[in-house]
Amino acid sequence: MIIGIDEAGRGCIIGPMVIAAASIDPMREYLLKDLGVKDSKKLSPKQRENIYPHVLELCELKRAVISAEKITEMMDTDNLNEIEAIHIAKLLSDAPDDATAFIDSPDNIPAHFGKRILKHLKRAPTLVCENHADDRHLIVGAASIVAKVERDRQIERIKEVVGVDFNSGYTSDPYTVAFLSRHVDDPKVRPYIRWKWATLANLQQRKICEF
Repeated sequence: MIIGIDEAGRGCIIGPMVIAAASIDPMREYLLKDLGVKDSKKLSPKQRENIYPHVLELCELKRAVISAEKITEMMDTDNLNEIEAIHIAKLLSDAPDDATAFIDSPDNIPAHFGKRILKHLKRAPTLVCENHADDRHLIVGAASIVAKVERDRQIERIKEVVGVDFNSGYTSDPYTVAFLSRHVDDPKVRPYIRWKWATLANLQQRKICEF
């Protein structure tokens, strides 16, 4: 068995981070290519939605949805790389010993990220941590599609709850920043904000009129 692991929503300031682990027999991985699987960033939202159900049929899947509240809580003691590693370890906790897990590493030195994961595992499959693994391995591309689709759906649910379209939820998005500048104290919005983000602290020091 080979396992691909990737996340979506790591850097957003609103909403959860979703980590997906997709598993498949390596002899069947070519079927993912036939579906058009690739790094989710290279696919349109419609393409991802079209491929998503077929990935669910072909692969065994596990997910972790880490809410903004949970990320804020964990950042009292852990940085984001550690938080991601902890949840990846949970996804791999019952993986077969002879499996190989290909993991998209957020660390510039992928071996460091592998060590983070191993700290939280009593037994582990073979770990292959790489930068841009979602572009190198079809199974990681499949995981990236699942994570992205499910994270986007989570964001749409949050928009329904708060009653305002804040667009992507990323700090690089001016619509998201403008939304936060006006609604940061809204009780409906507060549970979905990552309060330990430096960008938020900077935002709170600026005037709304700047937006």
